[in-house]
Amino acid sequence: MPAVELRLAQGTPCWVSLLTHDLPGARAFYGELLGWTYSPGPAQLGVYVRAELDGAPVAGLGVSTATGFPVQWTTYFAVDDADRTAQLVRECGGTVAVGPLQAERAGRMAIVADVSGAVFGLWQGEEHLGRETGVEPGGPAWAELLTPDADGAASFYATVLDRPVRPTDGESALFVQGRPVAGIRHHADLRGHPPRWRTHFAVRDAALAARRTVELGGRILVDPHDTAHGRAARLADPQGGHFSVLEAAA
Repeated sequence: MPAVELRLAQGTPCWVSLLTHDLPGARAFYGELLGWTYSPGPAQLGVYVRAELDGAPVAGLGVSTATGFPVQWTTYFAVDDADRTAQLVRECGGTVAVGPLQAERAGRMAIVADVSGAVFGLWQGEEHLGRETGVEPGGPAWAELLTPDADGAASFYATVLDRPVRPTDGESALFVQGRPVAGIRHHADLRGHPPRWRTHFAVRDAALAARRTVELGGRILVDPHDTAHGRAARLADPQGGHFSVLEAAA
């Protein structure tokens, strides 16, 4: 797939970032599972590296310094103005936890949460526009919100990101330039977990990726199964960070 050369349109999931308590372990795990190599990233929030596929950045990994904070992936959405969008988050009943702040010359970012508490990021790209690959093995493939209030979430994201949310494939989806870019799914039983954005990475074979996850010290949370977006599996890395894999189209 060709590299991204222009800033992604507002509302497009443009980046995913992991905060972990064991950065060397996470680097080794995802490097083996997804074929990533690494380069240094902005250091405003601590030690941080960018994961790359064939030299193109696809994700970020950083060190979590918060006591008791769970290891988790955060989905970032491209925005034209991080400060204005953060203010809209507040006006729509969400919260702003970090920023907006400048990430060196890479861009401007904020960490926020919607009205139900699901955490996500805002990214106003400058020198770093976000991921630079299409949907290919090893890269982000899909973002999906699990929430007990899908209708409220649909209204929130449509307003904050200024993009329509429409029903599709048994759930709702955020649309950018006529195509679905992220799902919003009603989930009444979150089994003690807060509402959250789930990160999916593309793989050639979901069953193989699940087996390899276990070999590398991770866990299978949900066995490979068919979904509206393809065959998927829910997994956890050795530090407890949850993610999913989704078979990339041939």
